[in-house]
Amino acid sequence: MTVVQRKAILKAEGFFPHKKNGKGTSIIYSRKHPTAKFVRVVVDSGIDSKTGKVVGKIGVKLCYINRQKQWREITTEVFTTNTGLAKTIKAQEAAEQFVKTCKHCKAKKFTAKSGNVVCANACWTTWGSKKKSANTTKKSSQKKPQKIAAKKSQKKSPNIMVGRVESRKRRTSQKIAEKIFTAEILPGDLVTVEEIQGEKVTENFTGKILGIVKSVKDNAVDVDWTANTSTLEDWALPRWRTVVVPKNSMITDYRIKVLSREVKYTIVT
Repeated sequence: MTVVQRKAILKAEGFFPHKKNGKGTSIIYSRKHPTAKFVRVVVDSGIDSKTGKVVGKIGVKLCYINRQKQWREITTEVFTTNTGLAKTIKAQEAAEQFVKTCKHCKAKKFTAKSGNVVCANACWTTWGSKKKSANTTKKSSQKKPQKIAAKKSQKKSPNIMVGRVESRKRRTSQKIAEKIFTAEILPGDLVTVEEIQGEKVTENFTGKILGIVKSVKDNAVDVDWTANTSTLEDWALPRWRTVVVPKNSMITDYRIKVLSREVKYTIVT
């Protein structure tokens, strides 16, 4: 496909180009995640901003925008071709549900340069200082307020929790327009491909397609496809452990099937 066609696909998917790329010369596109706050779907178009030519494959990832307006990469960037772009975007959007969340501020976590998985908001710098200042106060001055607060929380917490659970259920039921299935796929697994329509398996490619899982990171599965005698193109071979099935849809899709052990897809939402 030409540069014009690649840009047309991104525009049709609702993406807009950034003015600059801080890490290279290719044009970066992004848009908001359809459901998650402060999360953006980011696409490295592989189009050089200076020459206007295609210089590489398209990279898709999710980024979280923290309180300081910094963009934190929360999923592994997955590379694809023009033909598989729309499918890769949907898979990355579904991967948002598997990103860990900070228990203090509810922000997404990301892997820092140190290798540690930390809060994107770096909220520990806030609640950590508050905890230290609280420890400097006298114990005698804390006794009475703590007792009063405890009594109040015991009276109000049941009603508050019930209200929160009910409102959360209503919001969830309104948003669910699709089902998400996932499977435990591990490095070293011997795998093939299944064709599905909705939730029904319509074709098993055992004996025609064969691969070995090299690595699994977050939702992305890196498979070394060693054999493919089917008519299925390489770009269509699945690369995720999660499958998104739109409600009442019979669209044909493909998912990884593990041969070396018994693995079943279970519903997430």
